[in-house]
Amino acid sequence: MGAREVGLPDVVPSGSLPSRVTIWEVGARDGLQNESVVVPVSVKLEFLARLADAGLSVLEATSFVHPKWVPQLADAAELLAGLDRRPGVVYPVLVPNERGLDRALEAGVSHIAIFASATETFASRNLNRTLDSQFEMFEPTVSRALAAGLDVRGYVSMCFGDPWEGPVSRGQVVAVGERLLEMGCSQLSLGDTIGVATPGQVESLLEGFRDVSSLAVHFHDTYGQALSNTLAALRCGVTTVDSSAGGLGGCPYAESATGNLATEDLVWMLDGLGVETGVDLDRLVETSVWMAEQLGRPSPSRVVRALSK
Repeated sequence: MGAREVGLPDVVPSGSLPSRVTIWEVGARDGLQNESVVVPVSVKLEFLARLADAGLSVLEATSFVHPKWVPQLADAAELLAGLDRRPGVVYPVLVPNERGLDRALEAGVSHIAIFASATETFASRNLNRTLDSQFEMFEPTVSRALAAGLDVRGYVSMCFGDPWEGPVSRGQVVAVGERLLEMGCSQLSLGDTIGVATPGQVESLLEGFRDVSSLAVHFHDTYGQALSNTLAALRCGVTTVDSSAGGLGGCPYAESATGNLATEDLVWMLDGLGVETGVDLDRLVETSVWMAEQLGRPSPSRVVRALSK
C-alpha cells in the first residue's frame, strides 16, 4: 500500500508559518534550460498544460535570452504563440535586456523577470557586465516594462556563495536587491545558485532586508539543504518559493549548480505542515513521471520516486 493510500503525509501544523504559500514553478524555463537535447515545443506546451492542471498558478514559461547562450529556449516566441493561457494562471518570461523585452512585448506577455548577480565574477560571466554596470542594462528594461503595464520580478543570483569568489557578504546582496526593488521590481527572488546555503545563513540574509513581503527564495539542492533552507525562509515571513517540477534544472553558467528544489518535495512538506498551495500532489507527480519519460531518465525528486513506485 502506498503512502497516499494511507493518507500520508499526516497534517501537523507548526508555528510561525504562513497559512498559504505561492509556488513559482520554474520547471519549463529553469528546469529545461540546461538540457543538452532540445525538447520539442509540443512537449513543453504539454508540460505547461499538465502543470496548470495540477493547480500551479505561476508557471515561468520561457526566456528571451539570445539562442546562442541558451539554445534550449530558442523557441520562446513559438511556444508563447501556441500557449493555452489558463484563467488564473500567470506565465512570466525571463528577459535579459531591452531586446528581450521587445520580443516579450510582441508575444503579449504580462509578467517578466530580469536576472541580476550579487557578485562581480558572475556578473561578468553571465551578463558581461560589472556588478555596478549591470543596472545600466536593467533600468531602461524595467522602466519600459512598467510603462507598458507589465509586472517585473527581479532575480538575484549567487546570494549565498559564489564558486569563484567564495562567501558573499550580506550587505552586497542586500544592496543589489534593494536597488532592484527601488527600480520598480514588485518581487525579488534570492537565489542560492550553487546550493551552498544553510538555514542560519538564510535567516541572516532575510533579516538584512527592510521588508520580507516582497521577497521570494530560489534554492538549489546541491548539498541537500533546499527544504531546510525553505523552511527557514518561511519562518522569516517569506510566502513565495521557487521550485521545479521533478527537481529539473541547473545553471548553464555555473557548473557546480545542480537541480532546483523539486516542487513535489516542497508540496509534500507544505501539505504535512497544513500550509495551503492549491497544488494536487498526485497530478504533479504524474506530470513529472511523464516529463522524465520524455527526457529519458528518472526524476531526481525523492517524492516523485517514492510515490511512483
